Amino acid sequence: MRTIKILTRSLFLSYLLSALLLTILAFALFRLKLSPSRVSAGVYAIYGISCFLGGVLAGKGLRSRKFFWGLLSGLLYFILLALMSFLLCKGLAEDTRMLTSVLGICAGCGTIGGMVS
Repeated sequence: MRTIKILTRSLFLSYLLSALLLTILAFALFRLKLSPSRVSAGVYAIYGISCFLGGVLAGKGLRSRKFFWGLLSGLLYFILLALMSFLLCKGLAEDTRMLTSVLGICAGCGTIGGMVS
């Protein structure tokens, strides 16, 4: 039960950070007229930063096998992100390369966050 509580909290804070950073990115897009490639890179960076934070929080909260809990936090972030995309867009992105990149970013940054914690 404690594990679920800690993972839920780490996911909630990861998504809260994502919302804040995506809002800042949207404002930058509006004000600076960023190119699509820069926006895409910004979104990937936001996913990485958010999953890193989730991994750190999960690792600090659970204190053993930190890399595993960080990985799990990153994977749960990705699963929830993919599920929301599936529900809102009535299907997953057709670009599997992008999907696997996001999976790798989320899992890798979550793992690193867990190891750093």
